Amino acid sequence: MARNPAALPQLGHQLFLTDGGIETTLIFLDGLELPDFAAFQVLKTPAGAATLRKYFRSYAAIAKCFGTGLILESATWRASTDWGRRLGYTTAMLAETNRQAIQLLEEVRREYESIPVVISGCLGPRGDGYIAGHAMSEREAEVYHRDQIETFAATAADMVCAITMTYREEAIGITRAARQAGLPVAISFTVETDGKLPTGQTLRSAIEQVDAATSGYPAYYMVNCAHPTHFVHVLTGAGSWLKRIRGLRANASCKSHAELNDSTALDSGNPGEFGTQYAELKKRLPHLTVMGGCCGTDHRHIEKIAEACSG
Repeated sequence: MARNPAALPQLGHQLFLTDGGIETTLIFLDGLELPDFAAFQVLKTPAGAATLRKYFRSYAAIAKCFGTGLILESATWRASTDWGRRLGYTTAMLAETNRQAIQLLEEVRREYESIPVVISGCLGPRGDGYIAGHAMSEREAEVYHRDQIETFAATAADMVCAITMTYREEAIGITRAARQAGLPVAISFTVETDGKLPTGQTLRSAIEQVDAATSGYPAYYMVNCAHPTHFVHVLTGAGSWLKRIRGLRANASCKSHAELNDSTALDSGNPGEFGTQYAELKKRLPHLTVMGGCCGTDHRHIEKIAEACSG
């Protein structure tokens, strides 16, 4: 059944929180091993699933405390064909894992019926999240991501969200696959310290080109896996592209992607300062309603965002 993108509650005026950096939290705070940064692997055991429930409940509790909405993003950023194959998963195993990830979020949503909760199926890049590398064509990207998106379409997921997109062709392919499956989609680009995509394309150009190629199908756009200081300077002017950015999932650290890739210790930055930076970004982005974190962030950072931005 097709979902109506316009019906997503985060397209209104209410603040919707989401989680922080799930992979860095599981690795550095929970002491779990995540080969290839693949959080979905913890679903293999009851103990791992329990860890994920506890993780998502912590953010649901913050949303309930501050009276905000909540977007539950599934732990499936790496649960696509190539990454799954590297980790020994068959196509059938991957599909079941994606379904389990959504079912877990359904459980959490039932526990927090007093607040609006959106379930989002998380998609990640086919390649590295920091480097554009070998770029697929738009058609190749559509075909590659179709299986995971169609799996989500058969679950209780309200939408899908493509996190850490490094180039426009993959974003376009995902958008077309989502439209074909009848699911709303959010596209989240990552940028380098200069505020540009790893390909060198500007954020504005990437958003405008995806919209042009897909008749504006994405419900909204986001920026993730970059510190606020890396992209605040490009959020200027009064272009309509700024109105298309509704979500932020920034890194706690101001390090570059290359520096983070080489780090052996967690850089969690300053949660209080992080919340203040989000409040400043909210002034530049008139339609910003979705706020969460990426690498190095946890419940402390999201709580400070809520304090600074919930009104």
